[in-house]
Amino acid sequence: MKLLVTGGAGFIGSAVVRLAVSRGHEVVNLDALTYAACLDNVAEAAKSNLYSFEQADIRDRAALDRIFATHRPDAVMHLAAESHVDRSIDGPSDFIETNITGTFNMLEAARTYWVAQGKPASFRFHHISTDEVFGSLGAEGQFTEETPYDPRSPYSASKAASDHLVRAWAETYGLPVVLTNCSNNYGPFHFPEKLIPVVILNALHGRPIPVYGKGENVRDWLYVEDHADALLLVVEKGVVGRSYNIGGENERRNIDLVRTICAILDRKRPKAASYADQITFVTDRPGHDARYAIDPTRIRDELGWRPSVTVEQGLERTVQWYLDNEAWWQPLLARAGVGQRLGKA
Repeated sequence: MKLLVTGGAGFIGSAVVRLAVSRGHEVVNLDALTYAACLDNVAEAAKSNLYSFEQADIRDRAALDRIFATHRPDAVMHLAAESHVDRSIDGPSDFIETNITGTFNMLEAARTYWVAQGKPASFRFHHISTDEVFGSLGAEGQFTEETPYDPRSPYSASKAASDHLVRAWAETYGLPVVLTNCSNNYGPFHFPEKLIPVVILNALHGRPIPVYGKGENVRDWLYVEDHADALLLVVEKGVVGRSYNIGGENERRNIDLVRTICAILDRKRPKAASYADQITFVTDRPGHDARYAIDPTRIRDELGWRPSVTVEQGLERTVQWYLDNEAWWQPLLARAGVGQRLGKA
């Protein structure tokens, strides 16, 4: 299968690219190379003759038309997006333009190409989204594919809008789409502005480890390589028009997650005091959702997928990866906004 992967130099997109190439798929990596992208993420895949790269912005419709015509993909895996909630609070316009207008451009370019090819039934437009579109849960319950949308941040609202556009293009034009909504990802190559890499790198540098509020917000943690495996399964075997929730089945309070990382570092890179002594509670993010949890029944029962990595295993691997790969993350610390408190509103 020839895959056009948007955002393939980002965190989740690069995991998809690496796995797809390793499994023998042809991959066209379309990425604008904005601040969170890094071609080092796909350096190994780029050695393969199955891989090609196109630097382009999904807001540029002419570039998209050219890429579709040149590469003639069998499927699109659309991951390109602005994704950091705190940045969406400070500057929502990029999220509206990329996540909504960019997705519209992708849909129209894909539809034009699909029609020109004679509307092949085998074509797929796989839209990758987030569980944040569903809003916030209380102490009980899980998000299902039927949970009503209730986004609370500019980021989640922009992703909710993009989900609705994809469904509309399926209903109105018959475009063969599949959708997925995932829980929080973590693992190697995670850009150092999200919680887990921030904790690891602040700990190593002896800086305060910021925890929002009291650290009681709960997230379901999904190892990124498990997520990539699920995404490839959905694009290959998912039912057209169907959406699938992808979760890690690993719920943790933020404070417990942070303490676990500190304990791992205490073992792997010991110092006089525990890294947990650096934990600092800071003012909470505006509109911070209390809890996310995914019900993975559909993807488990219909496609036979379950996560293979527990959060304990995944955190061990992730911490070790950051310890071993300073040459990857050190240059990224100089990029705009990294290491700063964003999203105060």
